[in-house]
Amino acid sequence: MKKILIANRGEIALRIMKTCQKMGIETVAVYSDADEGLPFVKAADYAFRIGEAPVAKSYLLKDDILNIAVRENVDAIHPGYGFLSENTEFAQAAEAKGIKFIGPKSETLAIMGDKVAARKTMKEAGVPVVPGSSGLADMDEACAYASEIGYPVMLKASGGGGGIGMQRCDDEEALKKSFTSVKARAKAYFGNDDVFIEKFISEARHIEIQLFGDEFGNVVHMFERDCSVQRRNQKVVEESPSPHLSEATREKMCAAAVAAAVHAGYINAGTIEFIVDEEENFYFLEMNTRLQVEHRVTEGITGLDLVEWQIRTAAGEKLPFLQPEITKEGHSIQFRLYAEDPVKFIPSPGLIKAFTFNEMDGVIVDCAYAEGDTVTPFYDPLVAKIIVTGENRPDALAKAEAFLNGVKIEGIKTNLPLFLTILSNSQFKKGTYSTSFLQTAVLA
Repeated sequence: MKKILIANRGEIALRIMKTCQKMGIETVAVYSDADEGLPFVKAADYAFRIGEAPVAKSYLLKDDILNIAVRENVDAIHPGYGFLSENTEFAQAAEAKGIKFIGPKSETLAIMGDKVAARKTMKEAGVPVVPGSSGLADMDEACAYASEIGYPVMLKASGGGGGIGMQRCDDEEALKKSFTSVKARAKAYFGNDDVFIEKFISEARHIEIQLFGDEFGNVVHMFERDCSVQRRNQKVVEESPSPHLSEATREKMCAAAVAAAVHAGYINAGTIEFIVDEEENFYFLEMNTRLQVEHRVTEGITGLDLVEWQIRTAAGEKLPFLQPEITKEGHSIQFRLYAEDPVKFIPSPGLIKAFTFNEMDGVIVDCAYAEGDTVTPFYDPLVAKIIVTGENRPDALAKAEAFLNGVKIEGIKTNLPLFLTILSNSQFKKGTYSTSFLQTAVLA
């Protein structure tokens, strides 16, 4: 591959560009009016305006993006995560034009990108699945099913991901109140308003397995990531290895994830997410058929470049390593720095007047913005990802605390104070937290 269009924005666009530059591949960026002048636009070899600020008028314009790809004679499109990364029609349209879609095949996207269809596939593969519904025709059917399996339940967007289009409902009143808004949010973000219901499992841990497959039938895992530190079903802190998971369960989960990917004929990067209860029973939650926001955590413990693997796999190469050759060392943890009020947890758009930090060995900062840039209200308020890797978990946590105390950001409010509170929490230090940790132990 000599030229790749990146159908995304912000830090993930920059992250992909860094690997492309290392591999000698030219990059094409697309940007909205709100993003003109941001670091990812400046870093690309070529950059083209795609539309107005709202995502529906820019980053979701499939035909416009493909027209640029054809005009620029690119070899492939990397969708990053979010936006069109799991859009079957977009992948099919790219394939039809002879452009590689850096991800799984479009037919796999159609199955695994739809959460209801993915649940069915996992059952066929023998993977335990959280009790839940198929698609729901209307609110009455949703209420009837929730009453049958018992509250609380999770109302989810079938085509969703990243915690978007997901709502816990503790009773019928809450379900009725959320039904219309979740469908509307799903339609706005994913172009698909189908929803389904799953039984809510309390005191659970959210563990995901990083997978890779190639066109020759090889599938490997790259161990797990613990994503249990969440607020409103969105991940805030992720780490690997999971600090409170037995080796026996870890091995079973990795084996189940690989078996599921083999059953699905999976190619390229993917992640299977599991919910693990207090007895370490684990259940399939969803499969993300794309690169994850937290992929850097896996890179930290394996020393591998997952974006490079994506590009090489999409180009038809075999996986560079098979399972026995993939090892882990040390401990890695990621913090998602958001432009938001650290108390009210509402977005805090505005001009970034200062953004400085001290460089430190073992710390990577993937920035979406630079000093002097403006965070607009049109997109996810992620400002940067801070990834810290140490010799072991105590070393990583100590290094993280020292680094975060040295971050200076002015002009916008951020959740930086929340990270320092988490790091000082005794439960987090022990690694015994669950998905309710933030609500019950930190924000209560």
